[in-house]
Amino acid sequence: MLCFSSHRAPGVLAMLLCTTLSFSGCGGGGNSASPSTPSTNVDSPTGNTGNDEDSHGDDASTPVNLRWGEPYQRDEEYSNTVNLPQQLITMRDGIRLAATVTLPADANGNAIDGPFPVIATFTGYNQFLSGSLIADLDLVKHGYAYINVDMRGTGASEGSWQAFSQVDQDDMAELVEHIKTQPWSNGRIGMNGPSYMGITGLLTGAQEDPAVQAIFAVVPMGDAYRDIVFSGGQVNAGFIPLWMALVTGLGVIPTSAGFENGDPAYSLTTLLQHLQGALVDFQAPVIAGALIGDENRFDTEFWRIRSPLEQIDKISAPTFVVGGLNDIFQRGEPLIYEGLKDHTTAKLLIGPWQHLDGSSGVGLPADGVPDLDSLRLAWFDHYLKDIDTGAPSYPPVTQYYTGAERYVTAADWPHPQANAETFYLHGQLGLPLFGKISGEAPTSNKQTSLLQTPVNGLCSASASQWTAGVLGMILPPCASQDNVVNLLEAVYTSEPLEQDMAINGPITGQIWASTTALDTNVTVRVSVVGDNGIARPLTHGIQMASLSAFDASKSRFMNGKLVQPWHPFTEASQKTITPLQPFRADVEVFPTSALIKAGERLRISVGSSDLPHGLSPIPDLLTSLLGAMTIYSTPAMPSRVNIPLVPASAL
Repeated sequence: MLCFSSHRAPGVLAMLLCTTLSFSGCGGGGNSASPSTPSTNVDSPTGNTGNDEDSHGDDASTPVNLRWGEPYQRDEEYSNTVNLPQQLITMRDGIRLAATVTLPADANGNAIDGPFPVIATFTGYNQFLSGSLIADLDLVKHGYAYINVDMRGTGASEGSWQAFSQVDQDDMAELVEHIKTQPWSNGRIGMNGPSYMGITGLLTGAQEDPAVQAIFAVVPMGDAYRDIVFSGGQVNAGFIPLWMALVTGLGVIPTSAGFENGDPAYSLTTLLQHLQGALVDFQAPVIAGALIGDENRFDTEFWRIRSPLEQIDKISAPTFVVGGLNDIFQRGEPLIYEGLKDHTTAKLLIGPWQHLDGSSGVGLPADGVPDLDSLRLAWFDHYLKDIDTGAPSYPPVTQYYTGAERYVTAADWPHPQANAETFYLHGQLGLPLFGKISGEAPTSNKQTSLLQTPVNGLCSASASQWTAGVLGMILPPCASQDNVVNLLEAVYTSEPLEQDMAINGPITGQIWASTTALDTNVTVRVSVVGDNGIARPLTHGIQMASLSAFDASKSRFMNGKLVQPWHPFTEASQKTITPLQPFRADVEVFPTSALIKAGERLRISVGSSDLPHGLSPIPDLLTSLLGAMTIYSTPAMPSRVNIPLVPASAL
């Protein structure tokens, strides 16, 4: 037996609207922030690349607690709210963006004279249809003005949608300038919203206008390429088409914006601009290019300019980041926190959520963690109204641990006590697809072969996650177990654990393999097997073999072991895969926090497909069809996974 001693919206439309998402580009695995000891491990010639400083951007005199106190509450200042007449804000090139301003009002619905601090949400989901899901009227009643703006080419705004492009970011800077000069504004601005709106909030903060003094970003993206659009070098065939269809569909629904502003032709003109954007300028070309494998199949400037992580150093506003263990931005959310914590006040809350549930913080309050409404009010009251709410001393990191089924706080992410352990995958003679996990390296030569099936993964937790929960609602049993998807994978299972094992952080699968084809995907799933034999999914990763080279200077090592490879995904980094010649694929398995209890088993499964999370562009798909992949477990080629563990007592 192995002994480990250390260690959830009403209605379909509402759910789709909450599935707000985005593109952003490049951003990195970051360096380890966990303590380490020197190592001669070949993965890390210089040992751990992190540091042990515990800096969170707060003044040195500000206490940082690891316990949540009572939820922040404050009586409403006003009994009502009112929307001002809808307005069109003219940008530098003449394009007009549609905006709605909501102000505090008296009992008769009369607007209260300002000025007020302003909460801003810049959306791509048509404010006239989704405003009730976005605008926080509770904040308005507590003495804030609220402005919702449709970004260029979306909703009721003119122009062509370009999804977080430089043009969009220039618009954000202009919108901030506009807000500062309005009579209802006192010049202090907070950015608020989930997903798409969380991303625009971060990108607005990166424009470096001191008027933006607080950000509350819920389930935001960090790196468009690695987080979602091309995870592992694969086209996301689940969420991206769904998201683009949502933005495009909501952008062609007629609104009354033109009539309210004295321009009856406005709606028709806007519709034609949106259609041109969808068919000519952006949506259709981007999807077609991804499928045929154009230059943007690599991590180009196109993706980097859209990435908050690329501009994280420019964000000085105190930022609260909310993420989900099964969110589509599972990878990037902790990296956003990590990129902020050393130069501004930053907090990280990760719940047991997929994208839709994470947008509203389903299940909170729990385990002392307040609900998102209380946290948001406290955050904005402290930084926009100068009320001492205690927000700076909130726990730096709060994460839900699957298995323990509760929230746990920590001083940093990954957990400061995390230590990477290596688990070797051992093939078994006579059991071609079933092997074992051990802490000992292999001493004999074994190998496991399986067919490269491009459609495996449709019945899995991954399929639910990468469609923002949609497939999970259609096939609930598939979302809760990995047993079906494991049927076409090589499965390695440990003996029952003698002690609890707590996982915290990103994981790397270092898989030695070969293929009879010219390329292959390598997938790694991590799950927990109980007495009933059900494999409960924890996390997973996918990597195209030809794009598996990693940059050690940007990768994360923990006590000398690679736990988060940073793949360049450039044409120059692409390597040739020769049939039957072994290669090592370093697979980034997205971070998780979980407790595997004594008596349960750790399972690692390796395969060649994770549809719809990853679908190879057509040229790559053709090179990997009709192949077989062999996984090696030998002294010279020891397939393994490196997992950050923390003492169970730390929970």
